[in-house]
Amino acid sequence: MSDNGCGFPAPGLHSFMFKPIVTVGGFEFNKVMLLALITTLLVVTFFSAAFGKAKVVPGKLQMVAEAGYDFVRRGIVYETLGKREGEKYVPLMVSLFFFIWIMNIWSVIPLAQFPVSSVFAFPVVLAALVWILWVSVTFKKHGFVGFFKNVTGYDKSLGAVLPLVMVIEFLSNLFVRPFTHAVRLFANMFAGHLMLVMFTVASWYLLNSYMIPAAGVSFVMTMVMILFELFVQAVQAYVFVLLACSYLQGALAEHH
Repeated sequence: MSDNGCGFPAPGLHSFMFKPIVTVGGFEFNKVMLLALITTLLVVTFFSAAFGKAKVVPGKLQMVAEAGYDFVRRGIVYETLGKREGEKYVPLMVSLFFFIWIMNIWSVIPLAQFPVSSVFAFPVVLAALVWILWVSVTFKKHGFVGFFKNVTGYDKSLGAVLPLVMVIEFLSNLFVRPFTHAVRLFANMFAGHLMLVMFTVASWYLLNSYMIPAAGVSFVMTMVMILFELFVQAVQAYVFVLLACSYLQGALAEHH
């Protein structure tokens, strides 16, 4: 019986916690880490198999890989950074997109049924990677003084409000930006998984009671949520990479 006295096993934080599969020297390896590892292997194996022996007339696997690669390259990187500046960042952005997308998609895969991105540590690491790249590119492009102007939004025409604007921009760019970049991905996957668990558990719970018609409604809502989550999972991967490119665009822009 649950704490609410009705027997309904309501989802909560416990739905995001897993016992370790194996523990080595105090290091615990759990289901979420396993899914992240499998995701990495899938992305690397897929693109290695597709492009390892690329042909002028591509086979089916190469065609699928090229379509995905071209979607990120032209639809996100080129659109944001331009072809000349963006080409060097295409491999990273493609890797980020497919890594995040597959991490999200585990949510609707039987037996896995958990989005890796709903564990905050994973979006944090990815956002930190983008942040480090942004800082390094800004330094390389503008030098120390240019970097300072870039992150503080320095503009003499602002007059008396310039100091206030500089403080706000400094805090926003160096601290708030990477935090919100990570939270946006995490929060959407966390909320989506919570809703899926709730409707799935509710369907099973109601089916084993006298409220069988309500169980049917809950099951339909589960199917609707799965379709909606499939859409959200792809959108979140797209948005994460789009924002990463947007930050790089700001780093590469000439400061006036």
